Amino acid sequence: MFLVLLVCGLVVALLVVGLVVFALRRRLIQRSGGTFDCSLRWDVTEERDPSGKGWVYGVARYSGDEIAWFRVFSYAPRPKRILERSAIEVLARRSPEGEEELALLSDSVIQGCLVGGIRLELAMSEDALTGFLAWLEAAPPGQRVNVA
Repeated sequence: MFLVLLVCGLVVALLVVGLVVFALRRRLIQRSGGTFDCSLRWDVTEERDPSGKGWVYGVARYSGDEIAWFRVFSYAPRPKRILERSAIEVLARRSPEGEEELALLSDSVIQGCLVGGIRLELAMSEDALTGFLAWLEAAPPGQRVNVA
């Protein structure tokens, strides 16, 4: 009986420590400011896929001339993707459809982009999208920006 209680106590302690580390990581990512909730779907085909598959919930952070994108459900201290401002080409904007509405946050708008020849989609709130497009247009003089 004592062994069962000890094992259960260790499991609960490990879960608590895991959740604390998880919350601390999110806090450290957001500490420097300039963050916004942003789901990402990488390497999208030309046809629309309303199934909701491929979307990964994350947090994006502005960092100079690039955006660092972190998966929310990860312990990794480094960003999963880094998008350089000069490599981002803005494509069409659309609203979620079908099962995408369930896979994304409720007020999300989907912005298609082309980054280094790879098509991706970013889903964020309307306010975050306005900030994203303003950040793209605020490129230093002489830098190529592709905003449609």
